[in-house]
Amino acid sequence: MKHLPLFFDVAGRKVVVVGDSPAADRRAATVLSAGAAVTQVATAEAADFAGAVAAFISTGTEEGDRAAHRVARAAGVPVNVADRPALCDFILPAIVDRDDVVVAVSTGGASPTLATVLRGKIEAALPERISALAALARTFRAQANALISRPADRRAFWRRLVEGPAARLVLAGDIAGARRVVLGELDGARRGDGAPGIAHIVGAGPGDPDLLTLRAAQLLQEADAILHDDLVPPAILARARRDAELVAVGKRKGHVRWAQRDIEAEMIRRVRAGQTVVRLKAGDPFVFGRGGEELQALCDAGLLVAVVPGITAALGIAASVGIPLTDRRHASSVTFLSGHAAAEGGTAGRTHVVYMGASEAASVRDRLLDAGVAATTPVAIVENGTRPDERVSTGSLADLARLATSHHSLGGAGPSLIIVGEVARLATPTAQPLLAKVS
Repeated sequence: MKHLPLFFDVAGRKVVVVGDSPAADRRAATVLSAGAAVTQVATAEAADFAGAVAAFISTGTEEGDRAAHRVARAAGVPVNVADRPALCDFILPAIVDRDDVVVAVSTGGASPTLATVLRGKIEAALPERISALAALARTFRAQANALISRPADRRAFWRRLVEGPAARLVLAGDIAGARRVVLGELDGARRGDGAPGIAHIVGAGPGDPDLLTLRAAQLLQEADAILHDDLVPPAILARARRDAELVAVGKRKGHVRWAQRDIEAEMIRRVRAGQTVVRLKAGDPFVFGRGGEELQALCDAGLLVAVVPGITAALGIAASVGIPLTDRRHASSVTFLSGHAAAEGGTAGRTHVVYMGASEAASVRDRLLDAGVAATTPVAIVENGTRPDERVSTGSLADLARLATSHHSLGGAGPSLIIVGEVARLATPTAQPLLAKVS
């Protein structure tokens, strides 16, 4: 380790910045954000450094930097000179600033660019509300230390606070709910009781693991148990932590294994046992996902629950195949339907997106025709949207049943979405050449 990493309290203390370059201005802004009393001068004199605890130098020239460095060192003030590691008593790292949570990244001056790249990766990984979690911990520090006497129990309490239900509620923006949880856990820790867990109803997106939200990816690494739909692909389940219990609770058409009430009961049982449970649903849990029913069941049971939205299949898959659902030249509204739902009237300038409709393509076609959609209206069937084996067929509404049959004839068994409307003309038809072989 070339440099000793320290966090230096400069609040209310004098820090000198020498130079009027953009780099000097950035350093002045950085130390100001830490509460320092900043004195910025274009050129340095000995009197400028009186009472200073640190100095930053960036005059824009080597001669100016060296001259200011000599004056600062003579005054006994530690110095950082921008882009001149040999003249530095200390270095300024790349900083991730989340108020109470600060992460510093340094390469010892070898590659500031590498430090910046690493900072960007950490920025993306850290939740935006992580500072609120630190603030919550500070709020309860004295109380926890007073109520929990055994060091092992105290460590377990703090670990649960920053990783458990209270943390998840803070990161979801529910500070009041998190405070209630901590108070309950403090009381339970004092009595030696076990604390309940939390459920997260999470959208897995349309299938591509890279389309998971950051919060969904984080929760997959934290969950004790993941109750997942059949439509969630293995590539997403592979993002779970290694020791998480994976429970398939799918209700895919024709292969019903779990009744909805049984899924809800299983979630309640596990949360009451103290587990962190992720209920992982394809797409978005509130778009044909019955996530609302599960949310209500957990709330009725008095348990902690949070919802993490996902990219719904209609949006993700349409984007994957190049269909803008509301292209202003063709459509000004979008209707989402399940395969067994009736179509709405007034279809001019509208895009219909039909979930779970491929197996009922003839019925979907007939209902749309009855609702006034023209037989010549373009359609697209997208199977396994956003995934490596994505296939697209295009045609007209009149031809919808044949298109769907062609998919099944080619061995397709993946989840499919039907898009009906002028925008379907814009799809890139990956499966079209194959259709000719079975037509």
